[in-house]
Amino acid sequence: MDLKVAFVIVCLCALAITSTEAGIPKCCIKTKKHIPVRVLMMVQRITVQKSSGACDIPALILHLKDIRKPICAHPKLKTALIVLQMRMKQNKQKAAY
Repeated sequence: MDLKVAFVIVCLCALAITSTEAGIPKCCIKTKKHIPVRVLMMVQRITVQKSSGACDIPALILHLKDIRKPICAHPKLKTALIVLQMRMKQNKQKAAY
């Protein structure tokens, strides 16, 4: 009888660990301060990682076009990235005229 109870407890623990809510979050361990402009131009989406949650350091997670693994950038690059994206949009609008 005790073996059955232990087996049920182990199964419940395994289920809790593998569920999406109890999963281990993917965090940036280190960040890059210098990223080439050609790489920054490939950014499609930016996610902000805060140090107040499960992750230890603040970071910008850059999701790039045609590259599966995201790049972890230093948070100070956010303003440069926003300016670059605005310039790219302006250039596209000028090319459309």
